[in-house]
Amino acid sequence: MQDILTMLNTLHRPRLMMRAARIGAEDYRRAVQLPRLLGYGVLPRHGAALLKLMEIEADLEQQRKASDAGYNLVRHIDVLIAMVAEARVLRAAQQAPAPVT
Repeated sequence: MQDILTMLNTLHRPRLMMRAARIGAEDYRRAVQLPRLLGYGVLPRHGAALLKLMEIEADLEQQRKASDAGYNLVRHIDVLIAMVAEARVLRAAQQAPAPVT
């Protein structure tokens, strides 16, 4: 099984959508935007949130490719923004040096 970040690296989305997501991720506020996307309540950890976001995004991508009338581009971009921001946090946590005890 692939880890979350490897799974993200295999996603291929239109360049303009990903560019918008990267720009939007700069102003991402987890406490405000994540509950709107995942539902209100206790916020999940970054990895769990990312997995849920990836499921939502896969459904949106399927709708986009099928030209579904219910497809919402703004929601898709919002989900991609959250995915990019959550992935940045996970990458930073992996690259941080281990605390010395």
